[in-house]
Amino acid sequence: MIIRRKFTQIASALALGGMLASAPAFAQEVVNIGFSGPLSGGAAQYGKNTLDGLKFAIDELNATGFEVAGKKVKFEVVALDDKYNPSETAINFQRLVQQSKTPVVMVPHSGGGYAVQTSNERMNALLLSYTSVPKITASGNKLTFRIPPDFSTYIKPFISHAMSKFGKKVAIANADHDYAKAWTALFKPAWEAAGGTVVADNPMSYNKSTDFYSGVSKALADKPDVMFIGGASEPTALVAKQARELGFKGGFIIMDQAKMNEMKPILGGYESMEGAIGVLPVVDDPQPAVMDFVKRWNKVYPGREPGSEATYNYTAMMATAGAMKLAGTTSDAMAIRAKLDAAIKALPEAQNLANYDGIEANGGSIIDTRVGVIEGGKVKKVKLSELGK
Repeated sequence: MIIRRKFTQIASALALGGMLASAPAFAQEVVNIGFSGPLSGGAAQYGKNTLDGLKFAIDELNATGFEVAGKKVKFEVVALDDKYNPSETAINFQRLVQQSKTPVVMVPHSGGGYAVQTSNERMNALLLSYTSVPKITASGNKLTFRIPPDFSTYIKPFISHAMSKFGKKVAIANADHDYAKAWTALFKPAWEAAGGTVVADNPMSYNKSTDFYSGVSKALADKPDVMFIGGASEPTALVAKQARELGFKGGFIIMDQAKMNEMKPILGGYESMEGAIGVLPVVDDPQPAVMDFVKRWNKVYPGREPGSEATYNYTAMMATAGAMKLAGTTSDAMAIRAKLDAAIKALPEAQNLANYDGIEANGGSIIDTRVGVIEGGKVKKVKLSELGK
């Protein structure tokens, strides 16, 4: 009996010791952040770029010992492939929220975002939407944060810049997918309202060809001063290259899907894009915070330049974590959304790479967007608000 009692006392002591030793682990809360995007197929690299921006922020947050309501938080990403298919996004969203308990889900395409918006309020999950399509914030959804600027904000400043530098005749020679059509639907009447003339409207299948000479020749037939181009970066570069080879000396308005630094190798430098205006390449942004980010990024991903997909989603995650801290919760999506504006305004410069000024009531980001203009073979950073002055 004495031996059995001593054995029981020893066992209890060991169990108590084990509980005490593991206590710090219980003090750390694991918070899953969901992602549903294309991780296979033709858009896989785009999906990876957006996902890695999110993960880069999470790794840095975890390294700081981030806390919410006095408790250490460890963020983990749960990423699912939706192959750019909104139906798959809807299924993934249900899995992420119900099985992985994600209070936040990031989706990098508008179709998937619309699918999530059918149920995210009911399921209490914040949608981080990486799309510049205006419609995503027009639905009245109270749990949506549109990460990049609404693409319509580019149109008038881009037109003002191009007309003042080159003239009033434009040829539309962009891609023929839905996003390009949405751009054209706003661009064409805006160009005409500014007193310009559309001398050609010749969209092309950017993803099905590398020979655009026929389409570009049609676009150049009436001698435009400006070409409006854009789709994926590589075919956009080929359209610009072939336009130059056919004698076009005017300016380019480049839709935000294409990235000038990704076009640069195909064109042999920025000189062939002289006069172009488009999204500011991250690697050409002179802001100290962005330059430091590029250095940190290159240590993790050597030889791979970060794009705006990385910086915008990095900033969005930093803002979301800040909103959790201010709200004192990692699970109440409505409370987190309510603190997003304050969290954005409190972001240190090193984390606000997107230059957010706040968030609108409809969930749209407020930004005086920095864009890039090619002058003298180099990228010049300009604020949208400064164009046309």
